[in-house]
This record gives sequence, structure tokens and C-alpha cells, in this order.
Amino acid sequence: MQPIGIFGGTFDPIHFGHLRLAEEMAEAMGLSQVLFIPAGQPPHRGVPCIAATHRLEMVRRAIAGNPRFAVDAREVQRSGPSFTVDTLTTLRAELGNEQPLWLLLGADAFLGLPNWHEWRRLFDLTNIAVAARPGARLMQSDALPEVLKQAISQRQVADAPAAGPAGSVWLRQMTPLDISATAIRDTLARQGSARYLLPDAVLDYINEHQLYERQL
Repeated sequence: MQPIGIFGGTFDPIHFGHLRLAEEMAEAMGLSQVLFIPAGQPPHRGVPCIAATHRLEMVRRAIAGNPRFAVDAREVQRSGPSFTVDTLTTLRAELGNEQPLWLLLGADAFLGLPNWHEWRRLFDLTNIAVAARPGARLMQSDALPEVLKQAISQRQVADAPAAGPAGSVWLRQMTPLDISATAIRDTLARQGSARYLLPDAVLDYINEHQLYERQL
């Protein structure tokens, strides 16, 4: 049974850094599919600049043409905070306990994992793949919270495709693309060019709906 990747985020807006991470992970891990799941009400940050319906549509346009990528709207359609543990619980109920799942996280998100709602339950529901910059020694870093070190000490694997349905942690060094959604929003607010930072289809949608324009 081929594994499925789960890639959540605010995607405010989605950009090439997100897309490249998903593509490299999918290739390295043999993922049959990557589900992009935009957060409706992200619990770990402030209210997104743009409504969830717009962010969902930008993701749809960004991934169009990649047969391995799909968008999942469950968090946008669900009321209340978008807790990852709830999303994974519903996915497990739909896909069964034997389906290998991989939650795709950037290094910063992984380091903040102990602040997530019921974060220890994640290991019962999914594997976790962490994208780090080349040369990073993330798992040996003093920046890794002690509680997280303990949680992953027996879970880290060297071969992601050989992992089971859930409970493993795998580190993958990725092509560094220093693209920030915050910087893109700032650029657009001052009417600068964000071309080549995100797909043209997303930029066209932003321009069409006048998103991220600074309110005077």
C-alpha cells in the first residue's frame, strides 16, 4: 500500500517553497498522493489575512496539473479551530488503520510540535516527515525541545518507505528555497512584484480579487 502525504498550512498565499517541499517529499518517499489541507482557522497564529475560501482556491490553482497533488477542504468546511489531530482522526476513519500516512512538516513547525493540541496523539495517527535545510543537524540540535527529543528518540527511521502506517519520524534535507508568505504579502501590499515566488495562476487570482492590497 503506497503512502499518502498530508500537507497542512495556512497557505496565505501558497508559494513555490510549499510546492517544492511537497514535490521532493513525494518523490523521495514514493507517495501516491499529497493532500494539501488549507487551515480554516489556524490555532497557532493570528487570523489569516485572506478568507479561507480564497486560500483554498489559490491552492487548487497552484496544484492544478500535478496528478499526485490534491486539495482537501475539510478544515475550511469545519467550524472551530483547525486542529491537525482532528483532521488526521477523520482521515484515519476514512482510510483505515493500515494506510501509511505521512504528515509533512517544515523544521520550524516540527520544533513547535509540543505546542500543538494533543500533539502526542499524532504519533498514533500518522508518521511525520520533517524537511530541513542541507547540512542541518536538526535532531541533534539544542533547539530541539527536550520533551520532543524524548518523544522521537525511538521513532526516528532511516528509510521512510519501509515505515508502517504511523509512529515513525523521518528527516529529509531539502532544496533550500527561502520564500516567505509574509514577505510575499508585504511585497504585494506595497505593489511590488511577486512574480517567480508563486505560480502565475495564483498571482493572477490575487490580482483578479485584489488580495493583499494595503488598505489606505
